[in-house]
Amino acid sequence: MTDWVQRWQDGKIGWHRDVVNSRLVEFIDCLKLQAGDSVFVPLCGKSQDMVYLLEQGFKVVGVEISQLAIEQFFEENQLRYSLKEVNSFSVYQAKNITLYCGDYFALKASDLKPISGAYDRASLIALPIDLRENYARHLYSIIPSGCRVLLLTLNYPQSQMSGPPYALSESEVVSLFSKGFECQQLQCFNDIKNEPKFQRADVDFIEKATYCLQKEK
Repeated sequence: MTDWVQRWQDGKIGWHRDVVNSRLVEFIDCLKLQAGDSVFVPLCGKSQDMVYLLEQGFKVVGVEISQLAIEQFFEENQLRYSLKEVNSFSVYQAKNITLYCGDYFALKASDLKPISGAYDRASLIALPIDLRENYARHLYSIIPSGCRVLLLTLNYPQSQMSGPPYALSESEVVSLFSKGFECQQLQCFNDIKNEPKFQRADVDFIEKATYCLQKEK
């Protein structure tokens, strides 16, 4: 994960978007949230999706290994925050939002007790194959029973371009979350026309898929 920190320091954050993800807006209802509920955002960076969640009346709990990303989030959105050290994390807090600066794999269930849903826009696809199973297993261990997860993925011919983001097929998603989760694909479409980076690499297609996962009770 040290490479991730370096990418932030070097400004190599091509995955970051300054607009809210349209699939979050379209499919947020799958999380079955009530006003005031808390949403977990793993590997959150400085995503504007967190601002959207706050604006919808939800609370946000995120984790991000880059201190720079977290501080930029608060500065760019003009949010005053407090800072404290908790176990292996630096914890940044502002109104209705708590961001843990540290290793996702060091999070414990006690850190996420209040959450009612989770949103993964670019976490799983940021990880190479050898970490994905650990990611899914750890997510299961830290979120409450019955918790729903909105998962966004990409799939493309990995042989035609290296990641991140890494390609993730439907069969791989089903396999990763086969133990302990119900998994439903909500949408899948080819969006190569809106992805100039993939076009420049002569990638044949890029499928964008949306899933709703639910941890079994």
